[in-house]
Amino acid sequence: MRSQQGADPGAGLLAALSAEHRDRLLGLAREVTHPGDTRLFEEGEPADRFWIVRTGVVALDIQIPGRGRAVVETIGAGGLLGWSWLCPPRQWHLGAETRSPVVAWEFDAEEVRRRCAADPGFGLALVTLVAETIGHRLRATRTRLLDLYGPLGSTPRP
Repeated sequence: MRSQQGADPGAGLLAALSAEHRDRLLGLAREVTHPGDTRLFEEGEPADRFWIVRTGVVALDIQIPGRGRAVVETIGAGGLLGWSWLCPPRQWHLGAETRSPVVAWEFDAEEVRRRCAADPGFGLALVTLVAETIGHRLRATRTRLLDLYGPLGSTPRP
């Protein structure tokens, strides 16, 4: 399992946006705090928000029938938590639980989508960064599942 603390494309999410787009996004944020061991969302639930983690760690997991949850990745400071809000049917593809106290910026997905539609430049910049995160998460999930269930030596090399 690879931790995203410092290496994740989401860590650069705000830095990768222009100052104008960063200010526009942060203008939609509200600061939230969650204690450790807090379940934030479950697979299949409606994805109506997302977060940028400021401090703390959140574990992303997948429910494996008959085995329970398996952590596929962790998100640390600067990381984007949640991308399912962007893609129909807008249901969480993974679950998430805080591993420590977390402070984050929370965003209302519907409002962010509305702003993206109203400002195509902002929308393209944000969607591009979210797409990078989606790709990273898919690779991390595949690697973790191969670690857990693949034949010996089947984990892809970096």
